[in-house]
Amino acid sequence: MTPTLDTPVRLTARLDTPLSRWLWLVKWLLAIPHVIVLVFLWLAVLVVSIVALVAVLINRRYPDALFDFVVGVLRWSWRVTWYAYGGLGTDRYPPFTLAEVPDYPATLEVARPGELSRGLVLVKWWLLAIPHYLVLAVFAGSSTADGGTIGLTGLLVLFVGIALLFTGHYPRGLFELIVGVQRWVYRVAAYALLLTDAYPPFRLDQGGAEPGEPVPGPGPTPVAAPRTG
Repeated sequence: MTPTLDTPVRLTARLDTPLSRWLWLVKWLLAIPHVIVLVFLWLAVLVVSIVALVAVLINRRYPDALFDFVVGVLRWSWRVTWYAYGGLGTDRYPPFTLAEVPDYPATLEVARPGELSRGLVLVKWWLLAIPHYLVLAVFAGSSTADGGTIGLTGLLVLFVGIALLFTGHYPRGLFELIVGVQRWVYRVAAYALLLTDAYPPFRLDQGGAEPGEPVPGPGPTPVAAPRTG
C-alpha cells in the first residue's frame, strides 16, 4: 500500500444504509464471540511485541509474519469496534479473520516499514507516546459528578443509538467525529505496538476516508446479523 500523507496507518469507515433502529440494543450480545477471541489475540500480541522488540534491537527489522499478525489483530478489532459500540456504523456482522476484507465497511492497513530505529523501539511505546495517551484519555473518559468516568466516544455513540432508535438516521456530523477519534486511536496503537517509527500526527482527521483520498459512498443494505437462541 502507499502511505497516506504523513502516517503509514490507513483507516477507513463507510456508513451503511439503512441501519436498523433497534439492533444496536443487542450488539453487546452479538459481539461476545468476537470479544472472547480478541482477548486471546491481544494476549498473543503482547508476547509478539516483546519478540519483535528483540528482533528490532538485533537487526532493526520487524519480522514480516509477526507484523502481519499484529496488523491483522488491529484490523479485526477495528471491524468489531465499528460494528459495535465504538461506532455503530454497520449492521453487517464482522468476519472472523485477520485478513483484510475490502468490501467490509471498516478497513485498516499499515504500511510495512523498512529498517526501524533501535533507540526508538525502547522508548516510543511508553515515553514518546505519553502526549498522545493524555489526549486520548480525554476522548476515552472524563470525570463525572459522582466520581465516575464517562467516555466521550461512548457518549457520542450513545447519541447515535438514540438517533437511530427514534429517527432511523445516523447523524453525519457524529459519524465524521467518531471516525476521526478512532483513526487517532489506531494510529497511536500502531506506533505503540512498534509497527512504525512515524510519530502519529496531533490531528483529528474526520470523515470516512484518509485525507486526500476519495470519500467512501454509502454502503449497501447490511447483511442481517446472525440469529441467537
